[in-house]
Amino acid sequence: MTRRSPRRAAPQPLSQLRIIGGRWRGRRLQFAPVEGLRPTGDRLRETLFNWLQFHLPDARCLDLFAGSGALGLEALSRGAARVDFVELNPRAVQTLREQLKLLGANNGRVHHCSAADFLAGHRGPFDIVFVDPPFAGDLWRESLAALASQLDEGALVYVETPRDSPLPTPAGWQLEKDKRAGRVQMRLFRTGPQNGA
Repeated sequence: MTRRSPRRAAPQPLSQLRIIGGRWRGRRLQFAPVEGLRPTGDRLRETLFNWLQFHLPDARCLDLFAGSGALGLEALSRGAARVDFVELNPRAVQTLREQLKLLGANNGRVHHCSAADFLAGHRGPFDIVFVDPPFAGDLWRESLAALASQLDEGALVYVETPRDSPLPTPAGWQLEKDKRAGRVQMRLFRTGPQNGA
């Protein structure tokens, strides 16, 4: 009797997202369907980038849990000077690098590491930071605390959490915008002098 070797599961096909504003408006890009990956939807992105529209030109941005890269790519499309994408999943990293190459975005850099390892390297400062980790983990507190030393006064930090989740923030951070959308809570903070020191 011949035994059949077990079949390897075929990799899932790539999903798509649409850039909603700026020079790449309407472009559809691919991203890896990684477990826990939840790209910020069009409506939420439109709200967020309405909040940020006057701050994006020439901004230095950090997409800390990049995943699909939706937030960082949108920022580049709308005039950010550079975006550092931080992502741990290797397939998501590869796909994001391919999308940046496809767009000819030389001012986007992908870092294959955890958010904690990236922030430990002190690669700031940044003007705008996107913090949208997988909802299953409790990664907000650690990430925001580590960011405090990376940001100058007046930097903007966008945080996306499950609706009504408590969110401890570093001393001196001021809540600029706050919105609930379905199961998601959107918050935009501005850092204070010396981040409260």
